[in-house]
Amino acid sequence: MADPPTINVSGQWHGGMKFAFEDGHGHHLIVDAPDNEGDPFEGFMPAYLLLASLAACTGIDIANILRKQRQELASLQIKVSGVQEPVAPWAFKEIRLEYALQGKLDQRAVQRAIQLAEDKYCSIGATISKVAAITSSHTISSQA
Repeated sequence: MADPPTINVSGQWHGGMKFAFEDGHGHHLIVDAPDNEGDPFEGFMPAYLLLASLAACTGIDIANILRKQRQELASLQIKVSGVQEPVAPWAFKEIRLEYALQGKLDQRAVQRAIQLAEDKYCSIGATISKVAAITSSHTISSQA
């Protein structure tokens, strides 16, 4: 049996609450948080990054599945909202994804792509869904 895949990311603290991360491919990301409410900060706060990771993971899978199905996807926008517990550690209890697709798309193909992305292929969703309820909806508009 093959070893499970391992990915690595390294982070460097830059003072305050700011970290610079680098992945194994040389890409960089800033994660930060304000010291106090209303203070300026650079980069994504960790909770927002988690929601963005979920959207990106499902979005990449949806776009790839639709491409393989020879669907003509022109645009895919994803809005994500999350409801957190009111006390520390503020775990997410509900997450809602809203996909807005545009192009020459078959409704059944889109529904299947979303279902496969959310239930089979997205590792982020598979991990988060163990602690938070994830729901989604989608709209399709034809290409302008």
